[in-house]
Amino acid sequence: MHNNKNFKHRLLPVFIASLPALGLSSMAEAEIMLYDKDQTTFSTDGYINAFYVNSNVNREGDQYDRRQARVKMGFLPNYLGFNMGKQVDDLKLGARASFWVTINDSQTNGTDTAIDVRQFYGTVANPQWGEVLIGKDFGLFARSNILLDELLAGYGQVSDTLGLVDGGGVSFGNIGTGYPYPFPTSQITYRTPVMDGLRVAVGIMDPVDTNDSSPTGKAYQENPRTESEITYQFDLAGAQIYSWVNGSYQTSDNTDSTVNSVTSKGVGYGVQAKMGGLTLVGSGFQAKGINPFFTNNAGEPTLRNVDSDGYLLQGSYKLGKNRLALSYGKTNDDGNGVVGSGADYETRGVALFHDVNDNLKLVAEYNQFKINGHDTSAQNEDTDTFAVGAVLTW
Repeated sequence: MHNNKNFKHRLLPVFIASLPALGLSSMAEAEIMLYDKDQTTFSTDGYINAFYVNSNVNREGDQYDRRQARVKMGFLPNYLGFNMGKQVDDLKLGARASFWVTINDSQTNGTDTAIDVRQFYGTVANPQWGEVLIGKDFGLFARSNILLDELLAGYGQVSDTLGLVDGGGVSFGNIGTGYPYPFPTSQITYRTPVMDGLRVAVGIMDPVDTNDSSPTGKAYQENPRTESEITYQFDLAGAQIYSWVNGSYQTSDNTDSTVNSVTSKGVGYGVQAKMGGLTLVGSGFQAKGINPFFTNNAGEPTLRNVDSDGYLLQGSYKLGKNRLALSYGKTNDDGNGVVGSGADYETRGVALFHDVNDNLKLVAEYNQFKINGHDTSAQNEDTDTFAVGAVLTW
């Protein structure tokens, strides 16, 4: 097992608050306007969820096998967000700050809840030339892959090997079984205007350490990490199509000449098709020198040469206030990834969502997670989870 104790404490929440930019999710439409005067706005939005979950764990070694009941958050954590907008001449100034919390601190510490700032950024925009974002926000690589996950408001995988069954944070949705998590990071990102459905985003990000610091050397990056995403939305034969390609690139060096430089690069892609109540989504990624679960490499320079790839296939049908979603995702790690040796990670899920009203959603989900080791069965796992809960948004 690869540094599970530390890995478990690195589990961080996942939600992309830029959903309105895609125009594809009703979850981001709810907000409370606190001030709207003199071309200045200030509003708040939030997300609260809780699930009763029951996981049946079957791992190598009888000491792990058990059925564990929890009351937990789902794939998305609970958060409170604030938004500011101001029109100044021909410039639209904006800002967002979001604060994320866990509801699960009772198992190890009765008052252990921490506030995690996922977003703290400002924007300057003009309809003619686009938008510049400065500050902290989610990355571009794998961004749309996770944004358009049909189980985003559900539960998803909870690997016991990765510390999720007993963990105090979120479940993992399809992170690590179809895409890596686009970690929030400090950045300067430019987005073009939407041009007949086409939009391009390019950003420089604070680099992450993918090179070993030897006893006589120091890891460093001469250039920032660059990330980009191209999205294109159009209609075809009565269907609404949303497609994307995104990527990341970075090189790390070391002052010790005996330590090789490391190039980290990845590409993500996908397409969503909507026709009436039917939605079909297919996405995937390929990466080298990047953790298959976290785009910031989870602070592990030992992942310098890891190769990974994955895909996610989903379909859903909405009838009235009900939506049924099916999901299958898989990631292949060639041998230096999360659990320390080569493995395939798979998640199968089915979920039923019921909208009580615009602000309250009920969810029931069944999920199967599996690890198949390439070279050893020591990390093999089959964990089945049933989850039922509620989601409240404003």
